[in-house]
Amino acid sequence: MSEIVASMAGNVWKVLVKVGDQVEEGQDVVILESMKMEIPIAAESGGTVKEVKVNEGEFVNEGDIIVKVE
Repeated sequence: MSEIVASMAGNVWKVLVKVGDQVEEGQDVVILESMKMEIPIAAESGGTVKEVKVNEGEFVNEGDIIVKVE
């Protein structure tokens, strides 16, 4: 199972996937907002989304797990 982590601290602006979705390597799964910038977070490998660990509007720190893909 692969874990997608936040590359920086910020608010979860948009969650683009849900459990059961198929994702491809490089596909954006979450968009963070930090300092009025939108930062897309992409899957590092393809697979099926097993768990979404964040909700829109939540704050995450750098390194926090946001999505698990199998």
